Amino acid sequence: MTALEQTVTRDTVETATWRASGLVTQVAVLAVRALRPVFLDPARVFFSLLQPLVMLLLFSQVFRSVADTPLFPKGVSYIDYLVPAILFMTATTVASESAVSMTNDLRNGVLARFRSMPVRPVSVLIARSVADLMRGAMELALVLILATLVFGYSPSGGVLGMAGALLLALTTGWSLGWLFLATATWLRATENVQALSVLVVIVLQFASSAFVPVAALPDYIQAVAHVNPLSYGITAARNLSLGNAPDTALYVTLLICGCISLVGASLAVRGFKRD
Repeated sequence: MTALEQTVTRDTVETATWRASGLVTQVAVLAVRALRPVFLDPARVFFSLLQPLVMLLLFSQVFRSVADTPLFPKGVSYIDYLVPAILFMTATTVASESAVSMTNDLRNGVLARFRSMPVRPVSVLIARSVADLMRGAMELALVLILATLVFGYSPSGGVLGMAGALLLALTTGWSLGWLFLATATWLRATENVQALSVLVVIVLQFASSAFVPVAALPDYIQAVAHVNPLSYGITAARNLSLGNAPDTALYVTLLICGCISLVGASLAVRGFKRD
């Protein structure tokens, strides 16, 4: 066999035995790619943190009188009541923004190039979900720190209670993020995805127990709040932050998050694979 034939045979064998990188490696690389624009744009980080702080300032003043009503929990300050809701609102906003980012990648051809590579479709979706989870953790931690330093947030549950509320908000935001990703892979139009995301976020946040007790809401909004996963999540987070024992709201929230994640992930993968 000549030298040329040996070279051709070796290259053929190497090509035939070459395999793509593993799922974990693909997810790690793609997650870093998704996070890079966030950390390279200080203005984006600033405005992402400014939004929950402005909401915390405004709502703590606008709804402060709610603490004087008979339906409000006794012995709880309104700032202790509000901060867990702001955590969930921030996590939900981060989840909705992932749909817009995914839609932009679908439209600008980035994901089309991934299709020509040995990249698993599920890797792209998991990486986006992991990136949003990491970004959400950073934002929620900073919100808690600033709420403690600036607004005097000091619930009776202490650091452990605040950590539990943060983790529960992250879990809920991560599960909802899969539904928003599914929306992006099926609609594939930035304007439509953004409009739908804003509508869903508004309903989830305001038709819930975020700012006032559910019993103080109008009857038709109460009907929505009773089936709203954020109502259960916020209630469970408040109980954790106040040092109360885990109750039914916590287990219902975890069950709902698991179901939403499974449904959202399956729909997102199917939508991503379609032409």
